[in-house]
Amino acid sequence: MPKMKTKRAAAKRFSLTASGKVKYKKMNLRHILTKKAQKRKRQLRSPGILSPADSAKVRKQLLPYG
Repeated sequence: MPKMKTKRAAAKRFSLTASGKVKYKKMNLRHILTKKAQKRKRQLRSPGILSPADSAKVRKQLLPYG
């Protein structure tokens, strides 16, 4: 049986932490930043962690060797 291919779109958007959680970059920090509060922009810079249900789906389907 051949190797499974990683979905490249998912590999560019998600990464795994050392404990196996799925990490991603939060949205809404690309443009129209003047109307967003400084606190909101600062919190959007920190990485997000997917919920266990979503991370199971991402790890199984999109990142088979992650």
